[in-house]
Amino acid sequence: MVPVSLVPVSGRALPLASAGTTTIEPADDTEGLGLLGTHSWHDSAVVAATLVVMAAGFGQFGAVAALGQVARSFGKVTGGVSIADRAGLSGSELGIGLAVLRLASLGGLPLASLADRFGRRRVMLWTCAGGLLLTVVAAASPSYWWFVALFALGRPFLSATTAVGQVSAAELTASANRARAIAMIAAGYAVGAGTLAIVDGAASKSLGFRGLFMLSLIPLALLPLIATRLTEPRRFSIARSTGISPLPVIGAIESPFRARLSLVLVLAFALGVVTGPANSFVFVYAENVRHMAALSTSFMVVGAGAIGLGGLLVGRYAADRFGRRITAASGMIVVAIGGMLAYSGSTPALVVGYEVGILAGAVLAPAAGALVNELFPTSVRASVSGWQVAAGVLGATTGLVAFGTLADIQNHFATAAVTTFAPVVLLAFLFYFLPETKGLEPEALWPDR
Repeated sequence: MVPVSLVPVSGRALPLASAGTTTIEPADDTEGLGLLGTHSWHDSAVVAATLVVMAAGFGQFGAVAALGQVARSFGKVTGGVSIADRAGLSGSELGIGLAVLRLASLGGLPLASLADRFGRRRVMLWTCAGGLLLTVVAAASPSYWWFVALFALGRPFLSATTAVGQVSAAELTASANRARAIAMIAAGYAVGAGTLAIVDGAASKSLGFRGLFMLSLIPLALLPLIATRLTEPRRFSIARSTGISPLPVIGAIESPFRARLSLVLVLAFALGVVTGPANSFVFVYAENVRHMAALSTSFMVVGAGAIGLGGLLVGRYAADRFGRRITAASGMIVVAIGGMLAYSGSTPALVVGYEVGILAGAVLAPAAGALVNELFPTSVRASVSGWQVAAGVLGATTGLVAFGTLADIQNHFATAAVTTFAPVVLLAFLFYFLPETKGLEPEALWPDR
């Protein structure tokens, strides 16, 4: 038998599995679940949350999609063999700039945590509007480092929007629909980001990176219409009516949750080490190093979108059929392998590795999203999501700086990819030490919360 910890729940001890195949045994007192007003995964409330996250994805992905243009605009492309000669800026400059952008998303931690006090709906709308507006301002950047600074201002708002959107979808649905709803949120973000990448590939010469950023005015203008269908989850309303009003960030994460939170944060950090450089360098690597045409890059993104949709469906099914942990761990391992393949040194490997990474990330998303939201009670769920964002940001920052620096030293992306991504494969096994929550409601685990 594996060891278990005992957490007081309504005057009795509830065993929580810490490792292995042991599962959580929910408490019997679940009569109140019928009062939660849960929705189907495709109800208008979940769709509205998805559209807000889609708008955030559209704004947030601009720095990555336009990175090749930004490097050429503010750097100098020559006929040399170094990364700086081919891309316009050195790998370390690109890596540090992207790391600063990722690091700015740490501001999403306190912003997302505010949703535990002021509500999911209000925080999502205000952070999305603020992030899109600041993205538009970044179009006026006079230099590369001004671009980094201005774009970084909007990152915390858009990161918080995505984090709270996932929480909202989890709370609007019951266990049978939760993985589907979180898959829809992930698909919304991917569609928003992919749309921007497609526009960049199809109209990069006419729009430039400035015109691309100005397009964020379109989802900004549509937000008031989406807001009419966006609702506050009943779960949050019930928790709020009990008088629970946690201090944002640290005060909200009470001691019974911190050991489990630590494991979640290590996993988020490790995943960020891969996804940060793997996703952020892909366009500059494809267009400036592998010399793929912008239109070909767009086709690669379109293909990834279709593959990602299939991955979300597989991930949703696997999370409900085989469990959250095994699905998420498998996805994380394959994400790292796909990243190493993408930067191994040929155009076919880039395309295949990128598509494999997108597929694996899509499989991972519904399982990991459902798991994290089910492991914590409503009163701290948004704060936990904020901490998860922060850990992912720190992991991505570490990965970007390491990847960019190693690429400069070796003048080769393949070595940088293997050195940066390979250790993450081992860390994926930490999912084993989290409890399995498949088929359970948070209220059954934490009835006094």
